[in-house]
Amino acid sequence: METSEQPLPQPPPSLPPPHPQSQPPRQQLSQHLSGSLSFSSHLSTDDEDMSRSALSTFRAKEEEIEKKKLEVRERVLSQLGRVEEETKRLALIREELETLSDPMRKEVGVVRKKIDVVNKELKPLGHICQKKEREYKEALEAFNEKNKEKVQLINKLMELVSESEKMRLKKLEELSKSVESLQ
Repeated sequence: METSEQPLPQPPPSLPPPHPQSQPPRQQLSQHLSGSLSFSSHLSTDDEDMSRSALSTFRAKEEEIEKKKLEVRERVLSQLGRVEEETKRLALIREELETLSDPMRKEVGVVRKKIDVVNKELKPLGHICQKKEREYKEALEAFNEKNKEKVQLINKLMELVSESEKMRLKKLEELSKSVESLQ
């Protein structure tokens, strides 16, 4: 028996077209086929068998696709679970590596911060020390200068006192001679 392929008739224009995005493909085909069948009631039994066969093939393919989709989803979820576990393990390993690289890191950090604080405190104290040292040197130089001047003045005083004594002794001798001569 020769079957000629006839194009499927379109639904009458009075019916609203089905929304392909809102219905699954299986329902779309079934509506299309049922609309076609109701529109043309004079389809042969071969055509009906072929339509049923196509529909059952479509449903089988649809079920196979759904089954494969579920398998892929399960594999993806399994992989995601393993990835999460590996991520956790890697995070633990990284933490262990950080502690191995420097077990005293926290203490070292605290001491370094304290050193920084002390350095900040030392800077102004160093400036004060330098200023005081300059003042001390200036005061020492002034003291030494005054001390030299004092020594010079004392020496001059000693000379003057010595000269004065000599002069007084001389004068006393002269007076003594003059008193002796009067006697």
